[in-house]
Amino acid sequence: MGILLVIAIIILVLWLLGFIFFKSIGALIHIALVIGVILLIIWLLRAVFKLF
Repeated sequence: MGILLVIAIIILVLWLLGFIFFKSIGALIHIALVIGVILLIIWLLRAVFKLF
């Protein structure tokens, strides 16, 4: 596993926990989701196309 994948998984898990337990911080939760998805996309592109 690459470091980007690990970071993305951690961010997505934190987003899920925040979404379930802390609904009052909605904007920060969705920013974490976007960052996690972007990191997953970068990881997939690097794995598929052997970039960087």
